[in-house]
Amino acid sequence: RTGRKGGHKGRARQYTSPEEIDAQLQAEKQKAREEEEQEEGGEGATGDPKKEKKSLDSDESDEDDEDYQQKRKGVEGLIDIENPNRVIQTTKKVTQLDLDGPKELSRREREEIEKQKAKERYMKMHLAGKTEQAKADLARLAIIRKQREEAARKKEEERKAKDEAAMAGKRLQSLSLNK
Repeated sequence: RTGRKGGHKGRARQYTSPEEIDAQLQAEKQKAREEEEQEEGGEGATGDPKKEKKSLDSDESDEDDEDYQQKRKGVEGLIDIENPNRVIQTTKKVTQLDLDGPKELSRREREEIEKQKAKERYMKMHLAGKTEQAKADLARLAIIRKQREEAARKKEEERKAKDEAAMAGKRLQSLSLNK
């Protein structure tokens, strides 16, 4: 028996057949029904023999299932407990659903919407040049524009100087040829 858990204190295991389980359930239902009838009118089992035969003949009827579902286990039936934290799930029909009303957003959805709105506000401020980053960018652009203007001015001056030098060289050549 190594590696396997045995039964409880050496007893042999007993298995209940499905027929026995059904018989036990029907006996409990019958007993509960008799107690209800005694409480209601005191008539007991002599009230309706046809009703009793019907319940014994049919294995599953709607009334039996409802009675069995409503029956509470253990002490619950004796003590009525009101638990404020217990949420009872209620199923709604499609016609009862209110799709037009305000929808409750989850925390993540709310945070995502706030994040998008903050990003849009920042972009508007940035385009207007009111954020620190936008101010730094504009200052950097101004410096770059000045540098490019200076570079263009220097190129223009160099080009003019070359043109003048070339013109002066041509004049010298033309003068020397004329002699």
